[in-house]
Amino acid sequence: MTEKQAASHSHYDAIIVGGGNNGLVCANYLAREGRKVLVLERRHIVGGAAVTEEFTPGFRASIFSYMTGMLHPRIIRDFDLPGRGYEVLPCSDMIAPVDEGEGYILFSGDMAKTQASFRKFSEKDADIYPAFDAYLREATEVVRQLLWETPPDLSRRDWKTFKQVSSLLWRYRKVGRKMYRIIDMMTMSAYDFLKEWFEDDRVIAVIAYYASMGTFAGPKSPGTAYVIMHHIMGEAGGWGFVKGGMGKITECLADYGRSKGVEIVTRAEISKIIVRNGRATGVVTKEGRTYEAPIVASNVSAKTLYLNMVGEQHLPDEVLRQIRGYRTFATAFKMNVACHRPPQYKILDRVRQDGVLGDFPYPTYTRIAPDVNYLERAYDDAKYGWYSSQPYMTQVTPSFIDDTLAPEGKHVINFYGGHAPYSLKGGDWSQEKENFRKNVFAAIERYAPGFGNDVIEAQLLLPPDMERIVNLPQGHVFHGELSADQLFFQRPVSGYADYRTPIGGLYICGSSMHPGGGVTGIPGHNAAREILRDQNTKMG
Repeated sequence: MTEKQAASHSHYDAIIVGGGNNGLVCANYLAREGRKVLVLERRHIVGGAAVTEEFTPGFRASIFSYMTGMLHPRIIRDFDLPGRGYEVLPCSDMIAPVDEGEGYILFSGDMAKTQASFRKFSEKDADIYPAFDAYLREATEVVRQLLWETPPDLSRRDWKTFKQVSSLLWRYRKVGRKMYRIIDMMTMSAYDFLKEWFEDDRVIAVIAYYASMGTFAGPKSPGTAYVIMHHIMGEAGGWGFVKGGMGKITECLADYGRSKGVEIVTRAEISKIIVRNGRATGVVTKEGRTYEAPIVASNVSAKTLYLNMVGEQHLPDEVLRQIRGYRTFATAFKMNVACHRPPQYKILDRVRQDGVLGDFPYPTYTRIAPDVNYLERAYDDAKYGWYSSQPYMTQVTPSFIDDTLAPEGKHVINFYGGHAPYSLKGGDWSQEKENFRKNVFAAIERYAPGFGNDVIEAQLLLPPDMERIVNLPQGHVFHGELSADQLFFQRPVSGYADYRTPIGGLYICGSSMHPGGGVTGIPGHNAAREILRDQNTKMG
């Protein structure tokens, strides 16, 4: 349904601003409890950053997010996504070329295979890897439990808050010394954290790689150890491809919502939140249509909501100060490629001879980041205001196992990496975008000579493009940095990390809130729970 097809003035129990995965999850939980819910999406397609679209004739891609592994089983189960067509296809083990492309490291969910690969570079690193994996997973298990918590406001001195904090502490009383592990990861750099375990920088780079993904940081930046944990937080059995692309997730979520009466309106961009006597009472779209509801939940970034939709006159000075300082500066890029064949890496014959890919004819999951210094130098370029001369990147090729994306015999590849800063110091992307594209292809061809000759079309998306298309703040895929001062109690601002805002009836259900970005559905779940709690309704 488009806005022109919708009623010009309608009343609902709740309005969701933004039809990304969290907005749809929030809408679905509210509708399941009998609420009349409206979802307003600014684009022509529902899904936010989890969409599948044609980017050149005959080729479809997961345009922004590109792999699944963080969507929580609870969300999958509650909305019967498999029954609506959601299917996860496996990807191969990750292969990373090293030593100028003459060797490779394999990183697998199979402990023995990973150890065997590490052993080529360090006996010590291979031997200690099982202990490290257990250590990390024990810490991650604690944080996984915290995903479902609503962060309390520690500054309040009322009895209700005291009970909330006491209850939280009691539930985690058995964590014990594991909490020190989490503190280490929140404060240490990925490199320093991993160096306590491993000795070979090529091995370290395999794990430290996660620390740079989607963040304006390098593996030697303090606090980046936590980002490693964030990327392995999923409980869905590892990373894989959604058949039909990531848009199938949001398509299934929308299908469930409609079955419960959720109305979804596309091409409905919000110009402002209506605030009367300190409460949200509805929204007004750019086309001038008004929709009313006592509850408004925003899936757009908190920064956009507070500064562009609510209006400064409705917000406390301290909230304004904090949200202006909330860091969303992004440096990640995405490139979707249609090609005759994927990169023919120099190590490809050796990988096949070694038989490490099993039934896969090609490594559908690879990385270009041969050592820690490579990752850090890519960040150094961005730190001083420019784009990386040698970008790091992930390459995935879902078309090897998903025949819905490309014509027979052709392929779709997703590249994701960094760094390409939102704005350049002493330059402009209108003049530099093609130069950066050349850097990306040069980095690929260093390990897969001649790949450019196989390319049919390459859609390069920089942070300004992501901001323009899907309204990500400065193109930040997580809606804000995953740093210690922007997590849990303080995400996005202290005092309002509980999915509520200073405006009565206005909530935030997107990735600006705990536990942060990724296609998880968890912020949407938690926000719906708090909305229903405020209405004295328990979420079933």
